[in-house]
Amino acid sequence: MKITELFLKNFGKFQDKKIELSDGINLIYGENESGKSTVYTFLRGMLFGMERGRGRAALKDNFSKYEPWSNPNSYSGTLRFTCDEKHFCLNRNFDRHSKCAFLFCEDDGEEFSMEHGDLEILIGGLKELDYDNTVAVGQNKVLVGNELAEELKNYAANYYISGDSQIDMNVALQNLKERRKQLEREVREQTEKVQEQKERIEQEASYVWRDLHSLEKETAQIKEEQEKYNKEFAKINVNSPHSFDQWRIHPIAVIVMIAIVVLAMLVFDKPWNLVVSIVIAFAEGIYAWNALKDGHKKKDDEKKKREAQKVWNEINKCEGRLEKLKEDYQEKQIYYENLQEQIEECEEGGKETPEQKKKRKALELATERVQEIAGKMQVGVGRRLNEEVSDIFAEMTDGKYQKVWIDESLEMALFHRGRKVPMNQVSLGTLEQLQLALRIATANILYEEKYPLILDDTFAYYDDQRLERTLRWLDKSGHQVIVFTCQKREEELMKKNGILFHKIELGTEQNP
Repeated sequence: MKITELFLKNFGKFQDKKIELSDGINLIYGENESGKSTVYTFLRGMLFGMERGRGRAALKDNFSKYEPWSNPNSYSGTLRFTCDEKHFCLNRNFDRHSKCAFLFCEDDGEEFSMEHGDLEILIGGLKELDYDNTVAVGQNKVLVGNELAEELKNYAANYYISGDSQIDMNVALQNLKERRKQLEREVREQTEKVQEQKERIEQEASYVWRDLHSLEKETAQIKEEQEKYNKEFAKINVNSPHSFDQWRIHPIAVIVMIAIVVLAMLVFDKPWNLVVSIVIAFAEGIYAWNALKDGHKKKDDEKKKREAQKVWNEINKCEGRLEKLKEDYQEKQIYYENLQEQIEECEEGGKETPEQKKKRKALELATERVQEIAGKMQVGVGRRLNEEVSDIFAEMTDGKYQKVWIDESLEMALFHRGRKVPMNQVSLGTLEQLQLALRIATANILYEEKYPLILDDTFAYYDDQRLERTLRWLDKSGHQVIVFTCQKREEELMKKNGILFHKIELGTEQNP
């Protein structure tokens, strides 16, 4: 990728400012407050956009800082660049009310979608964070962040797994994490659902248990009642002395018996008439006794039969009620046992199923494998990074430091003539030179595309000799280089060493 033109339509202090860039080294010179940082920010904003902060943050963010000094509603610009020998034009309007971006190919007029990430695809997947940590060095920002170390780890794992560094390992791990969360959520929802079902069944079982208890109690009461009727029935069938209070004989029978006695008194002579009358009267008395006795017995038997039938009916009723209670009890007992079985099934159903256990285990193994591979491949990429940085830094220092060692956290150590040199023993210039080498080497590893190196007053702590070697290396690097500076020495040293460069001067006449 190469940048060919910047057009600041209305950005910060600039209006209709065109800056043309060439291959190799571009030197953008300007005194303090001439707008170098404005151009640097414009380039970054064109590539990645600018968002207005919220609340108090909006007072200090770049969006507010570089709003146009005049005509703020026209906050816009144009960036022209080449990729794969094709020429592209990107127009942006940063204004919060009419924010938009338009990208097209100037060779064939093909339009591209910013919303679908076509710009990121065109520039080889370069992201804003990687841009800040590798190819773009702002003022006093040579040091790299922890994000760069993570990006290198990510690159290492991706390349090892698929041979394609464009696959994002962090995304893969995040997907695995999300799938585990989804599985855990499914198990939790399943457990909650089964628990609710179990509680409903347990409540229903408690109702049935109370019904069974009530049936048992009712059965016991009916059995007591039946036993009472059985005893009463037995008592009715026992012979008992009869009462003679209501003995009765038919009146005609009484008249006939009296007539017979009177007739005997009249027919027979004395004293036989008296004897016969007494005998007849005695016989009639016996007859009357037996008649009265038999009549009362029959009446008593009928009464007993009625009472016995009544008691027997009650006994039968009790038997029927007991039978019905028995059927109800058996039915509820079966229902209660079924409910208990369902509760046991719920207890089993509230746990992970074999299939869910299998999925969880597979996700855990996949996560462990990806992390293990990342750790292993990190060593390989670390070795490549060490070699790349060592080569760049050796040229920048004219062979003084032949080897650089960088660990996984991007902590560095230098080796001079086989001796390790602690970082606290080197100058600030050496440290900044080393950090620059690290940025460039990292960009070479992470991306196949050679991006422009954008350096904003990066060489403030370089001595002339160090700067001269660095400029020579930049000239041979194959990168397009954009150097922002307020010093004359970069220009003088490049002229001295025959390094071709394109100079753009930002005049002070544009100051307010």
